[in-house]
Amino acid sequence: MALRVAFQMDPIEAVDIAADSTFRIALEAQARGHELFYYTPDKLVFREGRVQALAHPITVQAVKGAHVTKGAAQLLDLAQMDVVWLRQDPPFDMGYITTTHLLDMIHPSTLVVNDPFWVRNYPEKLLVLQFPGLTPPTMIARDLASIRDFKATHGDVILKPLYGNGGAGVFRLDPNDRNLASLHEMFTGISREPLIVQKYLPAVTKGDKRIILVDGDPIGAINRVPADGETRSNMHVGGRPEKIALTDRDREICAAIGPLLREKGQIFVGIDVIGDYLTEINVTSPTGLQELERFDGTNGAALIWQAIEGKRNR
Repeated sequence: MALRVAFQMDPIEAVDIAADSTFRIALEAQARGHELFYYTPDKLVFREGRVQALAHPITVQAVKGAHVTKGAAQLLDLAQMDVVWLRQDPPFDMGYITTTHLLDMIHPSTLVVNDPFWVRNYPEKLLVLQFPGLTPPTMIARDLASIRDFKATHGDVILKPLYGNGGAGVFRLDPNDRNLASLHEMFTGISREPLIVQKYLPAVTKGDKRIILVDGDPIGAINRVPADGETRSNMHVGGRPEKIALTDRDREICAAIGPLLREKGQIFVGIDVIGDYLTEINVTSPTGLQELERFDGTNGAALIWQAIEGKRNR
């Protein structure tokens, strides 16, 4: 059954069609006969009881520089859509949170992927706190004395903004580092949010594994290896993706978190695993579909659409 699908995302004209997961999902949807619309978050509107968006009908193709054709903008009643994709990138700020509140009003009659209520309540670095047996020692705090004490206990730590993304603002502070107070001053001067501190995991030099789960089940993984002299492995900052298999420990982690993800409507999720430890559960706008498909031949976008179509056709 053909579905009417709207993508809420960052400007589609600017995506890297060889890497962007949202673009791959849109290509797969089109191949399956679904009708596609696109709008940016600033075009989302609540008016007199209706959730609307000024959106363009689109067609997509895997041709660089000509990858999207947009029709004339039209005001869509999102309650008339079958599926709305919540796919803009963080930062997870009040603008982002507001879109989840508005999309809450149409879900689940319109299937919003991922479920916006739980995207709002389970941001990347907070959901993992429910699984302390799977994660490295972790602290969330704004108080400098508390962070100093954590660092004194663990020696070598990673400090980063709680709602950051793409590796931005991530610092490794080893036992000889003298910059904690300065970094704390910088972060607290630009934001009222707490920071997250985790024990540094030396295994990151061998890679930070991104495991993709569809409706709670793992479908594969890619390894992201930091560039020489770099702590961060994010592909946004030069991390190198490579083929890797799931280990028994990976499957154990997925088995522990998968039922909760499925229960809370988190259909497309990417988790980060370093060595034997779960470090993040990415539910806002996970990536990695195209790399997985290149390395393993696994069409994750098709598996995602199978899950969505199954829910829509019940």
